[in-house]
Amino acid sequence: MDWTGIPFFLAAVRAGTLRGAAEATGATHATVKRHIEVLEHSYGVQLFRRTRRGLELTAAGRDLLPVVEAAEVKVNEARKRVQGLDKEETGVVRFSTTGTLVYEIVAPILARFSKAYPDIDLEIRVSDRFEDINKLQTDVSLRFAQDVQDDVIARKLFPLALVPMASRTYLETHLPIAGPSGEGLHWIGWDSADRHPDWVADSAFPAAEARHATTDPVLQLSLARQGVGMINSSVYFTTIYPELVPVPGTTPVLDRNLWLLFHSELRRTVRVRRFIDFLSRELIALKPLLQAGA
Repeated sequence: MDWTGIPFFLAAVRAGTLRGAAEATGATHATVKRHIEVLEHSYGVQLFRRTRRGLELTAAGRDLLPVVEAAEVKVNEARKRVQGLDKEETGVVRFSTTGTLVYEIVAPILARFSKAYPDIDLEIRVSDRFEDINKLQTDVSLRFAQDVQDDVIARKLFPLALVPMASRTYLETHLPIAGPSGEGLHWIGWDSADRHPDWVADSAFPAAEARHATTDPVLQLSLARQGVGMINSSVYFTTIYPELVPVPGTTPVLDRNLWLLFHSELRRTVRVRRFIDFLSRELIALKPLLQAGA
């Protein structure tokens, strides 16, 4: 039936490439291509043009898009309605959060939840992208943000305290010869390898250079522990990694908030409600450590 090809069509439209659609659907490049070709054969029209920039919709594809998007909304509404009727502490909860939070802060909480609710399975996605809760890409999301604009239920927990930190060996080597504005010190960069990115000017050490770059927060933390340079991260990490210490002369500052996001329909689902309440309680219990010194 055409229904089997529709998710792959929508994924290709949104990603703009077959490879991107494959990543979004968890399928292979060949599977996405085959489903789209079957759909095109079923309708007797070409839905995409292949260009150097990726996939472009044909006139037929543009006509089809709003119809299948409307169908997607109806199917998701039906799914949410059925899930909302669930009354059992069993089944799967899909959870997403960032790499900054999940490994050392959230993972122990997930382990305790698993022991408390052995019949609830967790499907965990680690990504810095905001998963679309309204399109049911995830059930519950834990995010680190100033504010949340999405049309979802958002439970605001508390702000995290951040502090510039580095390894003891790095500071022992570099701090004695550093200038008052950070001359001679190094930040570990966040995005592109740029010695003087804009964010350095607003940091505690505006004269320090950025050295290396990664978008992986776990790798950034590991590099700091290895003595590569300074990072501005959760003060909590200085309590679990003895080699990391706040840079002398700095104090923790409350930054963005922790948010728990979920869809209003799923709030009635027992397994989701159990997970949200458990995660909230455990995080609030960690608040003194996550805000230490601020």
